[in-house]
Formats: sequence, structure tokens, C-alpha cells
Amino acid sequence: MTMTQPYYPVPRPGPYAVLPPRYRPLRTFALVAIVLMGLTALITVLQSVLMWRSYDEVKNFIFLNLTEEEFENATNAIVGSGWLINVLAYLLFGTAIAYLLWLWYARENSDFLNSALAPRPPANPLPPGQGLHRRSAGWAIGAWFCPGVQFWYPLQLVQDIVIASEPLEQPGAARSQQIRALLYSWWVAWVGYWVIIVAGLLAATIGFFAFFVQVVESADNASRTTQFYEFQDVMVRVALWVDIGFSVAALLLIVATASMSLLMLQVNQWQQQRATAPPIAPVQDYRPPSFPSYRPLS
Repeated sequence: MTMTQPYYPVPRPGPYAVLPPRYRPLRTFALVAIVLMGLTALITVLQSVLMWRSYDEVKNFIFLNLTEEEFENATNAIVGSGWLINVLAYLLFGTAIAYLLWLWYARENSDFLNSALAPRPPANPLPPGQGLHRRSAGWAIGAWFCPGVQFWYPLQLVQDIVIASEPLEQPGAARSQQIRALLYSWWVAWVGYWVIIVAGLLAATIGFFAFFVQVVESADNASRTTQFYEFQDVMVRVALWVDIGFSVAALLLIVATASMSLLMLQVNQWQQQRATAPPIAPVQDYRPPSFPSYRPLS
């Protein structure tokens, strides 16, 4: 009886073979993201100015000191949110796409630059994606949309990319006071911006519908009670705080834009510096030391 050897097919690269990691320049992604972030901050400031200029009209709207045609136009403007708000929404969407592309490729570059395939690998190169980041690659996008973790996962992702991108000749550069100030000022300003925006939108939306309920009830009763007048005073204060909150949010967005732009440019410079550095030259003419041969004692 003969035993046959088991057959193990030799794997061959197919059309879906995994490509080796490589460095991808980030200059274009960074410039597009920075321009979009700057435009978003500019539109936010313009919207804040327009909100303050229309504050008197909002008060007249709340106190019903408008003609029927003016009241209808003001209602349509509020429901439609205005063309500048729509432009701001489109800019935020475009900025998110450009920034997430930069973040994804920056993470891939940091994996490559710390692997043995890099032009100048570190003293102890690691396999791509191992030991460099606290979160997996998928969190580079999912962390921004997952409820709860979006308050600290994105900060960790950016911090790990910055640390993994620092130049080999300057160990600890990513932990300097300047980089830490940019990192934390960006994150505090970014979180503060969204907290104010979401709270302001909720307050304005709830107040808007509550106001119309009060208007309809007062019209049905053909009289305005003291409670209605008090509610009008409350709505005026809400409108004032919404304007103040939006102005503070605009300033925070400017801080976040400036800080992140400087961080992106620094990461680009560090990664480009490591990717274009000449490879480490191997030791030439190395010969192992010779030892005398063993001779038994006679």
C-alpha cells in the first residue's frame, strides 16, 4: 500500500491580491481640506453677522409687529433657513469628505513609515498597523459618527498619527508643547463648536414651534393672555442667546480651523521628510570573526 503525499497548491497572486503598503503624498488632500475649512469658517462668521443685523426683525416677528405679508415672508425665511445656511451645510459636507480622506491616508502613511519597507525604517520596525495606534483603521471614519465615542476617539486617532509621523532625528517632537497646544486647542474648539450649534438649533426649533402653537391658540381665543406676553419675552431672550451662541461658535470654528491646518501641514512635512530620506546604507565587506579550531587534548 503506497502513501500519497497531500497536495498543497502554491498560492499565486490573483486579481484581488493585497498590494504592499506604500507612501502616498498628502499635499493635495491637505490643501483642499484647509481651503474648505477656511471657507466654512468664513461663511460661519458672515452668518453670525447677518443674524445680529436681523435681530430687530426677529423681535418684531416675535411681538407680531409685522404686516401679514411681512409675517409670511419671515416665516418662509425661517423655515427655509436662508441660502447662507444651506451653503454652510454644503461646505461642512465637502470639508468632512476632504478631511477624512487626508486622515485615512495619513494613517496609512504612518503605518508604512514605521514598517521595514520604509526608505529609513525605525530601529525596531513594526508590521503595518501593529503597535502604532490605539484604534483600528476603521475608526478613522466611524469614530466621528458613532454616538458617545466621538468625544474622544477622534482625538486619539489624530494624536497617534502625529506621534507615528514624527521624524526619526527628532524623537519626542510630537509630544512638544507646541504640538500638544495645537492638538488640544483644535479638539476643545471643535467639540465646543458642535455642542453650541446643536444646542442652539434645538432651542431655536423647539421655540419656533412652541411660538406658533401660542400664536394659534391666542388667535382661536381672540385674545392674548398674560402668559402669551411672557412667552414672547422668553422667545426674545432665546433669540438673543442663539445669536450669542452662534457668534461664540464661529470664533471656536476659527480656532479649530487654524489649529488643525497647522497640524496637517506639520504632519505632511514630517511624513514627506521621512519618505524622501535616503535609505540606510548596508554595511559593506562584513566578515564574521574567526576563532581557532578546536583541538583535543592529547
